[in-house]
Amino acid sequence: MNILEAILLGAVEGLTEFLPISSTGHLTVIEKLLGYEIDDPDITAFTAIIQVGAVLATLIFLRHDIRRILGAFFAGLTRQDRRAEPDYRFAWAILLGSLPLGIVGLAFKDTIETTLRNLWFVAGALILWSFVMLLADRTATQERGERDVTRTDTIIIGLTQCLALIPGVSRSGATMSAGLLRGLDRVTATKLAFFLSIPALTGAGALQTVTKYDEIASGVGWGPTITATVVSFVVGYAAVAWLLRFVAGHTYTVFIVYRLVLGSVLVVLLGTGALAAT
Repeated sequence: MNILEAILLGAVEGLTEFLPISSTGHLTVIEKLLGYEIDDPDITAFTAIIQVGAVLATLIFLRHDIRRILGAFFAGLTRQDRRAEPDYRFAWAILLGSLPLGIVGLAFKDTIETTLRNLWFVAGALILWSFVMLLADRTATQERGERDVTRTDTIIIGLTQCLALIPGVSRSGATMSAGLLRGLDRVTATKLAFFLSIPALTGAGALQTVTKYDEIASGVGWGPTITATVVSFVVGYAAVAWLLRFVAGHTYTVFIVYRLVLGSVLVVLLGTGALAAT
């Protein structure tokens, strides 16, 4: 992979990771258009590793929230009087909500990295999940905020997040939709998607770095991988800042329409043979 391709893919990752339009789906399509074998071990590893840049952007952007939540969590471990604090409960909720994705991701790792990389899955997931997002967006009561998030909320959201292992669904799209259907407001649902991304994407990136180190070195190359990760951090930071401002006053309609258009274009390209599915 050359540096320009790495910059392009890093920018796409940073831009799409937290928007509910599927970063993996976009990366898979662009990697295919660039001529890569999208189910090769080095490509699937590259796709997971560069997400760490976007995670780092989240950590820095939400550093004050994270410091507050971690402080309450560790204080609550040793002091019973602190366990009633909303931030302590929120920390446990995030931890429990992160478990399903990790368990399912490891259990179906081979299928995720091979079979589900087929572009027909990407196109179908982009279109079908758009209707779930539309339902969530139109029926949202937005009665509850961050201090009202419960463990039940995040377990349900965490289970829903597992569907995002199918490229095209979108991890943030799944999280936001489930959050709205649970009565959370859009900003809270969006921030929860950010928080739940931290353990999920960090774990996936670390696992691929350890297990696919040699494949990256002999395939894509660590220079382009690191470059793409840095670019995803820079673009991801801007995307996080923009998205939180956007959802404070807008519905998800623009994302739903975009998903439907992109999914439909993919179906046409795949159906006519202009683009190969694998």
